[in-house]
Amino acid sequence: MDTRRLSEIVSALQGEDAFRAPLFPADWARLAAYLQRREFDAGTLLMRRGDEADTAYWIEAGLLQVFIVGGPPGSHRIARLPAGALVGEPALFGRGPRMAHVEALTPVVAWALHRSRLDALQADDPALALAVLRGAGAVMAARMRANLEHGIPLC
Repeated sequence: MDTRRLSEIVSALQGEDAFRAPLFPADWARLAAYLQRREFDAGTLLMRRGDEADTAYWIEAGLLQVFIVGGPPGSHRIARLPAGALVGEPALFGRGPRMAHVEALTPVVAWALHRSRLDALQADDPALALAVLRGAGAVMAARMRANLEHGIPLC
């Protein structure tokens, strides 16, 4: 699988919650063996709040919205995530329910990393797995801070 385009898009994304792990093209090429390329039509829910979380996605193309149903006024849409973003990153750290819905606003191309494939990566290439986890953890921390600052519930 060729992840060159994905690595360029992820590297170019700016923002507090951008995935900034120090991965070079060769690292992405090794990581590709553990990823699954997926395509989603506009309107597809990639994640449903309450479902068990076991997969994170890097977005190669398209636009997602993260939202909840209910909650305080104005909290329904939490974020829009463009190409280059990582979504569903809490799934890489442990079991638990999804905290929000994630919908494709446009057709989306995404690269999935299932927790079991992360475990295999950790066994095969611990340094790369650690870099991915640190990068995903930084994304998760940035989003938690932003949500708390805006009064958005975390669950």
